[in-house]
Amino acid sequence: MPTPLISFSRLAGLVLAGSLLAGCQKAKPATAEAVAPATATDNVAVTLTPVRRQLLAQPIAASGQLSSETEARLSFKTGGLVRRVLVKEGDYVQRGQLLAALDLTEISAQVTQAEQGQTKARRDLDRFGRLLADSAAPREAVENLRTAYAVAQEQVRIARFNRQFSEIRAPVAGRIVRKLLNEGELAAPGTPVLFMNATTGADTWTLKAGVADKDWARLRVGDPATVRLDAYPDRDFTGRVSRLAAGADPASGTWQIDIQVRPQAGAALATGLFARASLRPRQQAAYHVVPAEALIEGEGENAFVFAPAATGSRVRKLPIRVAFLDGGRVYVRAGLDSVAQVVAQGAGFLTEYSTINVRPPAGPTAPLTTRN
Repeated sequence: MPTPLISFSRLAGLVLAGSLLAGCQKAKPATAEAVAPATATDNVAVTLTPVRRQLLAQPIAASGQLSSETEARLSFKTGGLVRRVLVKEGDYVQRGQLLAALDLTEISAQVTQAEQGQTKARRDLDRFGRLLADSAAPREAVENLRTAYAVAQEQVRIARFNRQFSEIRAPVAGRIVRKLLNEGELAAPGTPVLFMNATTGADTWTLKAGVADKDWARLRVGDPATVRLDAYPDRDFTGRVSRLAAGADPASGTWQIDIQVRPQAGAALATGLFARASLRPRQQAAYHVVPAEALIEGEGENAFVFAPAATGSRVRKLPIRVAFLDGGRVYVRAGLDSVAQVVAQGAGFLTEYSTINVRPPAGPTAPLTTRN
């Protein structure tokens, strides 16, 4: 019986020794893995780019539809059934030309009714005037009849005026842009029936666009704009800000601006064309300019860049605030004061604990030119 006990003790010792040996063998790879992260980002090959400082007016983008400053919305003064519409969209019309007319049955009856009321008021006034001369009628009654006759005269004027403006005539020579009502439809007073553009020989076209309040505050009348229309994608039209709204649009919350667009030969413009504008306010600010490849972890206007440390071959991670992007350039509002260089190529492989190996650029780098 003692022999098995001795064998069991030896076996337990061997198992314990094997477990310790296995633990030591597993600890060695763990030590190697712990060292790996500290060395994986050492001597990362990067290129540096200088931080440029530039005085620039941040551009403002706006879009909207083109309209003519000579556009007229033509309507009837009174309501009624549309009897005739004598023009079509695109027709050229002369000044004074009849364009549309209402059915005058009801309106003519109102004129006749007013005229008959005037005749009766005149007859009553004449009869009581004779009675007053014979001292058979009080003077007050005659004065009341004179007032009634004057009221009847004005009612006749109103009825005749309404009949006169129950038709639409062209106020100037121009072209019909849009027809909104057809014959047989009921037109309400003042509801537009026809849109037309006057022909002045030098049409003035306006782009009406909405901008944010912070952009509206930076604009001034006369600021230049570059306008591009979807109808002419290969052409750039010049323009300038001609009007700034005094209040916000309650529906959209934006502030409307008018951009006067200069037409070009061979490019016919029309009301309703969609256009985009790039405006350059005269109000300027100073920005730091870096290439887009230098940015990391961008979200909104917040981003980071790496810059070489003052000593050694390490880097520091700097938070910045981006003002706007223009092509491959990033205009930085804050965060790069007193920073001379940032990491360009290779920035995405760095951490705060990396060491870098600065190399010259692989090829010629396009200079960050200064634009006003």
